[in-house]
Amino acid sequence: MSVNSSLDLPSNIALVHEWFTPRSTGGAENVVQVIDDLLTEISSQPDLFSLVNEENLLENSWLYKRKVKTSFIQKLPFGISHVQQYLPLLPFAIEQIDLEGYPLVISSSHLVAKGVLTSPDQLHIGYVHTPVRYAWDQMNIYLKRSLLRRIGLGPLIRWQLHNLRQWDQLSSSRVDYLLANSNFTSKRIWKYWRRHSEVLHPPVNVNRFEWNKPREDFYLSVSRLVPNKRVDLVVKAFNRLKLPLLVVGDGAEKAYLKDLAGPTVQILGFQSKEKIEKLMSRCRAFVYAGIEDFGIAPVEAMASGAPVIAFGKGGVLDTVKCFNSNSDRGATGLLFPDQTVKSLIEAIEFFKEKQLWRDLNAELIRDWSNSFSQDSFKKRFEQTINRAWREHKNSCDITTSDLSSLSRKS
Repeated sequence: MSVNSSLDLPSNIALVHEWFTPRSTGGAENVVQVIDDLLTEISSQPDLFSLVNEENLLENSWLYKRKVKTSFIQKLPFGISHVQQYLPLLPFAIEQIDLEGYPLVISSSHLVAKGVLTSPDQLHIGYVHTPVRYAWDQMNIYLKRSLLRRIGLGPLIRWQLHNLRQWDQLSSSRVDYLLANSNFTSKRIWKYWRRHSEVLHPPVNVNRFEWNKPREDFYLSVSRLVPNKRVDLVVKAFNRLKLPLLVVGDGAEKAYLKDLAGPTVQILGFQSKEKIEKLMSRCRAFVYAGIEDFGIAPVEAMASGAPVIAFGKGGVLDTVKCFNSNSDRGATGLLFPDQTVKSLIEAIEFFKEKQLWRDLNAELIRDWSNSFSQDSFKKRFEQTINRAWREHKNSCDITTSDLSSLSRKS
């Protein structure tokens, strides 16, 4: 085994993620990219593994021309474009990936990546974005939206999810060192897997946002337009308040939200990164009503100096410092207690009445967002893998007899 001399990390490292496809380029994929950059800087470029891959064919992708080793799902009909349709096969597929010869394995997992098979001599560090959502606490929401349930296959899906729950818990024991992207995820890991985990917030590219622009008279929501994001609550609240709201994003609920929107609400649909950056730097506040495992968008809004008004559950409890009447020092937003239109309206009215967009200092909000920067993530992740690797090496050390010395004595 060749070893990096300065940090004692092995040069052959495996980095595993569920899939690399143009349709999936969110926060989880950004974590993989930053980990890949870090490992390349401090040791060597890792080998990439996933169930399927098509991202390395795109010239504008960080994976362009990179070799990615995939599973047999890659060769199945629509395996790349509709990999989730093969859900019953995915646990089996991830177990077929051969990681022999990699002393250090790092997985980035929101579904099955953590379930790769390793030996006792290998160290497996797992960064967990969430336990499988639709197998645990969001199962019934998933079933209500499932097309297969509507054609009478509901009992079959329930049986498959039952099996997935068992595998999800079983495979969690294969990870030697668990990292969670938030305290919310860490609690769910303990609830479903009975494993302790260290919280390490994911990296956010805060440097691409401007925070010192003048605020304009509109509120902003940026999200995928799907039911669990609860953009409908935001639209209904602003309809009643008759305040200006811009909604950015695309998804299955776009048509529904357009029909729902009143005269003060604009559903802008998909927008470029540059357009989103401009809107965030000028909005009066960023509004979010969903529950996220972490939530990149509120941090990006704070990097733009914008205060956040969000439902007080999930990852925002880690990222948004809530204003209260006793102490507003360093506050970055408001958290409302109930996921209802009434609760959100009360928060917006309080924000408007107190003119908090003036009192909540944009520079302090931006400074707080730096806690979630890529540099901060890299520093903590490097410390974690070095510590875990040293402990692993110490546990694997072998003591042998000095045969040459024994021969001389005899």
